[in-house]
Order: sequence, then C-alpha cells, then structure tokens
Amino acid sequence: MEVKIEESWKQVLKAEFTKPYFLQIVHHLKTERVAGRTIYPPGGLIFNAFNTTPFDKVKIVLLGQDPYHGPGQAHGLSFSVQKGVPPPPSLVNIFKELHSDIGMPIPNHGNLTHWAEQGVLLLNASLTVRANEPMSHAKIGWAEFTDSVIAKVSAQKEHTVFLLWGKFAQEKQSLVDETKHLVLKAAHPSPFSADKGFFGCKHFSKANAWLMSNGIDPVDWML
Repeated sequence: MEVKIEESWKQVLKAEFTKPYFLQIVHHLKTERVAGRTIYPPGGLIFNAFNTTPFDKVKIVLLGQDPYHGPGQAHGLSFSVQKGVPPPPSLVNIFKELHSDIGMPIPNHGNLTHWAEQGVLLLNASLTVRANEPMSHAKIGWAEFTDSVIAKVSAQKEHTVFLLWGKFAQEKQSLVDETKHLVLKAAHPSPFSADKGFFGCKHFSKANAWLMSNGIDPVDWML
C-alpha cells in the first residue's frame, strides 16, 4: 500500500505503514467511505502536517487531540482552520495568549500553515474524524501511529520543544526524552479550561528562548 507522505517522513515511518494496526486504519477508512460517511479532513489533507513540516525541519511539536468535525474546518493541522472559516474557541484563546505573551495582533483568520512551514509540527493524535462525531476515530489505530511519530521525533532529533496542552496531550509526556528536549505543559486552551493555567503560560516566548539557546532559529508566530 502506497501512503502519500513527504519523503523524509516516509523514511522515518516506513515500518509503520505495513504494521497490522495501520492496515486496519486504511481498511476502516475505506469501509466508512464505501458506506457513504463523510470523513474529515479530505483524503489529500490527512497527512498535511507531515507534508508541510518535513521531519528534518521539526522544531516544535504542538499536539492536538482530534480534527475539527464540521464542514470546511479541518485541513490536517492541529488547531488550524482554513481561511474563511471562523477560528474555533480554542484557537481564539491561543491567539489571546499569543497577544499577551509576545504582543501579536489577533489575526483575522485561523490558518496556521505559516507556523507549520517554519517547523511547528501541528499533530493531532487522531488524523481523521467522522463528520459531526467528535472522537469517532480515536480508537481505530491512529493513537498508535501518532505515538510512534512522537517517539521517533524524540529519539532521532535534538532540542525539540513539545507543547502539551491539557490532560490528554500530557499523557504523551512519557514518549519524550527530556534529557534533550523541552516539554512545556499547560491547561488546554478550550474555554472550559483556558483560565486554569493556559492563559499566562507564555509557551510561545519560552519555546523560542529554548530554540535560540540551542542555536536554532525561533518561530515567527505572526500570522
């Protein structure tokens, strides 16, 4: 089976694509499509995070949980929506924190491709979702795949920043070698929890300070 994914990732992850769990994911998606179900993001965007941020460019991993499940929202980058789609509440809160942390003006769109192009891997733990059914693909095997992604970044790269927001993301901390990487944890930016430690976390300036202290170009967060 041919997985269309950027070449450096294809090399890093090639063992995963033939494992039973991954073949099961493919089978599951095909079965749902045949049954006429709508799946987000569209097929060509499922690996968008990898295609926009090659393995050798990764500086920061920003872990999300599940793709947006409304029409036109998800495009394969965690927390990001396509231009023309109103930024969802969590993303609005991310922009508020960026404004208070580094003075970034609140953008008029929610497309984070500019971050991804600079080395921010916008990774969701599940790479697909059924329309209007949040977490509907959380148990089909994606977690095994994305855990492997995190572990491989940890093992094969140096001085990467992992942004783990919320309990779910923080459960991935054990996959990261903290002797050479920086893990920054905070509450999830959702309206239910943002005031419990996301606001004021200053993760954007802290991440850049760490990168620069290790001789790595900082991320331009401006959108």
